[in-house]
Amino acid sequence: MRHMTIFILGICTIGLLLTGSAVAQQPEPNFRAEQIDDNVEIGYGLALEDVNGDGRLDILLADKKQFVWYENPSWERHVMVENLTTYDNVCLAARDIDGDGKVEVAVGAQWNPSDTLHSGSVHYLIPPDDRRQKWTPVKLHHEPVVHRMRWVQRDEGDFVLVVAPLHGRGNRNGEGEGVRLLAYEMPKDPRQEWTTTVLENTLHVTHNFDVGQWDPTTPSEEILYIGREGAMLIHYVEGGWKTQTFPRVQGGGEIRMGLAAEGNPFLVTIEPLHGDQLALYLSNYDRTENRQRITEVRDRILLDGNLNAGHAIATADLLGTGGQQIVAGWRSPNSDGKVGLKIYLRTSPSGEEWTSRWIDEDGMATEDVRIADLNGDGRPDIVAAGRSTRNLKIYWNEPPGDN
Repeated sequence: MRHMTIFILGICTIGLLLTGSAVAQQPEPNFRAEQIDDNVEIGYGLALEDVNGDGRLDILLADKKQFVWYENPSWERHVMVENLTTYDNVCLAARDIDGDGKVEVAVGAQWNPSDTLHSGSVHYLIPPDDRRQKWTPVKLHHEPVVHRMRWVQRDEGDFVLVVAPLHGRGNRNGEGEGVRLLAYEMPKDPRQEWTTTVLENTLHVTHNFDVGQWDPTTPSEEILYIGREGAMLIHYVEGGWKTQTFPRVQGGGEIRMGLAAEGNPFLVTIEPLHGDQLALYLSNYDRTENRQRITEVRDRILLDGNLNAGHAIATADLLGTGGQQIVAGWRSPNSDGKVGLKIYLRTSPSGEEWTSRWIDEDGMATEDVRIADLNGDGRPDIVAAGRSTRNLKIYWNEPPGDN
């Protein structure tokens, strides 16, 4: 059964973030936790999208044997597909790609990381008229050890499903063939064969990728991709996919893009794979000819060295400052014996100094985290799924002083 738990994160005000060359007053984060499910088996992956077209963002979850969604605002749980494969589910991709106001969903399952030849699955889910009922899975081509997937906008109104395996085919101990990062093109009838394109195949153990826009002057989105051997940017240019490596970025397991107050992008990673370090990389940017492109990723800054099995990062302007904060979580007890979820806030104009606050201290063994405005108040909220804590929580982003 579901039950509710509530806590408040501090409500004073401190001087933290910059505007121009000065440090401005920034409100202290104030989150109220609401636990909407206390019976999550693993909580492999999350998405925040409108499932039923009512204009409100719902929560989608890839759990061990079920793909489910929680209906906003009651948070009633609906099973889309269950027992899809013999082994666990592992990931999902959810986004409205056809503009009808309702989400399209693809999922990954048959999770068995020790089998680099025969494991893995990719399915597209066809919704029923009543999306609260079971959805129909359509099996697609897959590489072994499917691990992460996202819908990526290749051009205006043109989306592909990008799928990343954990290992290359037949790999042992991270050696052998490279991981084949694939883009799937959906035909008019999703039951027909989907075209696939290899975007990258030089990394041997990968873990996650992010979708963002390093160049906001184009409609295409870029892919930030990380593995044990390093990180890179993958982008669609003049009808083809190209890569740009980030030599200064150490190998890791998680990567996200963020935007500083002045609009410059930064990278934030968890290093090494399933690691204990949250690291930030500032960037230099070229804005000539009305284009924006990164010229250098520089200055690795250690934000936190006391994670354990770090597994989740998200970035957003949670405090309305004009610059983004970082949310990160880990799923195994750290040196203090705690799991949790924290927010990291910049404290210097240079972006080289940061501080952190607890969002959830020892109540969330974070497997995944996502940020979006769930109640339409203009303040992004945080949703996290916990592994050993077996829970799903919303952290409502409330004004300072609210209880």
